[in-house]
Amino acid sequence: MQDLQQYGAWRAGVAASLAGYGAALREAGLIDAAGEQVLARALGRLRDDRLSVAFVAEFSRGKTELINALFFADYGQRILPSSAGRTTMCPTELLWDAQLPPCIRLLPIETRAGQLSTGDYRDDPGAWTVLPLDLDDPGAMHETLRQVSQTRHVAASEAERYGLFDPEDPDLAASADADGRIEIPRWRHAIINLPHPLLKQGLVILDTPGLNAIGTEPELTLNLIPNAHAVLFVLAADTGVTRSDIEVWRTHIGAGPGRLAVLNKIDAMWDELKSPVAVQAEIARQQHDVARLLGLDAGQVYPVSAHKALVGRIGGDMDLFEHSRMGALESALFHQLIPARRAINARQLRADLEILAAGQHVLVAARLRELVEQLQELRSLRGKNQGMIAHMVRRVEAEKKEFDAGLFKLQGTRAVFTRLSTELYTLVGMDGLQDRTETVRAAMGAARFATGMRAPVRNYFAGARAGLLDACAKVDEIKSMMDAMHRRFAAEHGLSLALPQALSLTRHVDEIDAIEMLFERQFGTATLLMTSRATLLERFFDSIASRVRRVYRAANADVEAWLKVANAPLEAQIRQHRDNLRQRQATVQRIHDASDSLEQKIGAFEHGQAELESTRQRLAAIAAGVTITLEA
Repeated sequence: MQDLQQYGAWRAGVAASLAGYGAALREAGLIDAAGEQVLARALGRLRDDRLSVAFVAEFSRGKTELINALFFADYGQRILPSSAGRTTMCPTELLWDAQLPPCIRLLPIETRAGQLSTGDYRDDPGAWTVLPLDLDDPGAMHETLRQVSQTRHVAASEAERYGLFDPEDPDLAASADADGRIEIPRWRHAIINLPHPLLKQGLVILDTPGLNAIGTEPELTLNLIPNAHAVLFVLAADTGVTRSDIEVWRTHIGAGPGRLAVLNKIDAMWDELKSPVAVQAEIARQQHDVARLLGLDAGQVYPVSAHKALVGRIGGDMDLFEHSRMGALESALFHQLIPARRAINARQLRADLEILAAGQHVLVAARLRELVEQLQELRSLRGKNQGMIAHMVRRVEAEKKEFDAGLFKLQGTRAVFTRLSTELYTLVGMDGLQDRTETVRAAMGAARFATGMRAPVRNYFAGARAGLLDACAKVDEIKSMMDAMHRRFAAEHGLSLALPQALSLTRHVDEIDAIEMLFERQFGTATLLMTSRATLLERFFDSIASRVRRVYRAANADVEAWLKVANAPLEAQIRQHRDNLRQRQATVQRIHDASDSLEQKIGAFEHGQAELESTRQRLAAIAAGVTITLEA
């Protein structure tokens, strides 16, 4: 766990260094609006960075006990409820949000009857039932957390309306009690806000209910599990790999970075009548069988005893803890997850730092060029008569008028920029997306069977993707127009302008593709014609629409941020050049009027040139310090 604390310290150190660099740039006046945006984005990414670990398993595999053993043994008892049978009835997230008190937030199961996904309710405090957690009383806290295992008995029709009952499924039909009522979870989702040291460092733990829930709660399939940095697929040594295990692994998880299999309950194989060597050989055999069935290397399957690890930690029995083999899993989890996450963040931050440094270099070069030009102009006045100085005054005035005329011509290009920006906003607008969503819902409602409902959903993906691709083309058009405008203006007035930053929306297109791929996995080849299957597909589409809305909102935010600062380098240099022209005009006029010493002015500009070079070197040293912190 020390790795996670070190990672948190690294993030804090990088954030402090980056904030210091930003302050130095502001003090020197060498950061524009685009640079401020890059800096804010980088600091926000460091501040909000989280490491999410999802635990997936069928019930009775010891998944919740594994979470207790890995993260909460220091409390001296089980924090999450763990016993035989199903103890986690709803998806449960454990995290720390300093803006909220220690509590458990519970989303009622009745929300499944609507058209909003779990994610849509996250920012709606009124939708959640909130229970406080007494951190000074672990027993009371444990009792409060038992809410995640609470159930209700409802009529079959109500359970079917929530998508939790299929009358055509004989196994589910047999689960009805004598009154025909069905047991369902009381809550749809739980968020436990706990000031645990690891959670404070940004760790987020997702405890999923049994495998059946993964297929019926789209938020898990579409968002929480795919976006987890690590997924631990928990199996039990006493049951082995079942058919439903393999189906969930292939459909919702699969091999890849951060995807591990845990073979729990190896203590069931400890046999005093066998030699330790024979026991270890039996565990190794089962480890290889699991790897073969899941398509993994044997080294990616970790045999453990979560129960013995928890008992060993709480009781201080380190021999028992070592025998549980939990240390190997901890090491793999954090030694793989944290370096990978840190590398991703460092790569993004280096790119941000390069953008900031490039913007600073452009502004320094422009300011230095103006100083050199003014120095040359002033030095050329040495020994000149009043007539020559008057000619210089007229030349500067003419240059200023020419520059102002160029600004006037620039207004026409800005009008084109505004028109194209409006067209871009329309392409990524929420109104058009909502119209497509309602069209698909109507088409799905008109279809009788699940197989007939798939085509409208595929059309929805095609429309959402086309909107973003059209927006990409519009971005390219705007960028080409702005590049031409910058080059022309720079050439006409002898300026050295940095071209506007590029904007790419391809990551949003990729996310649409990823969502569609998840949909195809679950429904693309299904041939069932059950009414309940259609109900599930409708609920799945509600989550699809919610996820696509989030993609479009993110694209909107990117577009808005880009358009706000697209012309920032040009605007900054226009202001600087205009100020320099005014200063030149005033300086030459004062010399003409003999109200100022020429040599004093030359000395002042030479001092400014040296000071600017010193500032450049100081900022380069600060930027190098940020890089060193990144690599530390």
